[in-house]
Amino acid sequence: MLNQIAIQHLSSTDPLLGGLIARGREIQPRPHEDLYLALLRAIVSQQISTKAAAAIWKRFQGLFPPEGYPEPREVLQMDEDLMRSAGLSRQKAGYLKAIATYNEQGLLDYGHLTSLDEEAFTQHLTAIRGVGRWTAQMLQMFALDQPDVFSEGDLGVQNAMRRLYGLVETGRALQKRMLAIAESWRPYRTLACKYLWQSLDNGTQVPPTA
Repeated sequence: MLNQIAIQHLSSTDPLLGGLIARGREIQPRPHEDLYLALLRAIVSQQISTKAAAAIWKRFQGLFPPEGYPEPREVLQMDEDLMRSAGLSRQKAGYLKAIATYNEQGLLDYGHLTSLDEEAFTQHLTAIRGVGRWTAQMLQMFALDQPDVFSEGDLGVQNAMRRLYGLVETGRALQKRMLAIAESWRPYRTLACKYLWQSLDNGTQVPPTA
């Protein structure tokens, strides 16, 4: 029901985006995830292929028998060389320990984090060593399924909006245009981004802009 309300809003305020949504596949809401675990996976996945990330994550989970859940205290106590045996770099092993520390300090409380707006959430998570703005935004969009997040720095969103709106700007000028266009999408910018990403994945054709 919420998605239908969001789609109606996006389509009525932005006909170009509405056309893209109509040609795409329906995007279903997803259950909220364990934010601590999602952060660990995000760090493991940084700057490597999806296939490599999946293999390293599986080996990392294997260090925590029998369930494979990396409890924060176990991560903090684990020898760094053992973590590296799973395929993690020394730097990433340190990042995972930083996340575990943050969790042990009670700073990944679900109730508190979901009450923060996008900017406050980003500032809170980027205080963790190794976590950047893009990672924080992806967690809001996918781990927490928060409705009004917009990632103007994401390359996929940039490429999709260039194609849909005929944008020719680059750098900060491009991001400024994107933010202006996305303003009318509030409070459903997350769903708009997901349809933009989908348009790249499935090769959805968009009509040329005037």
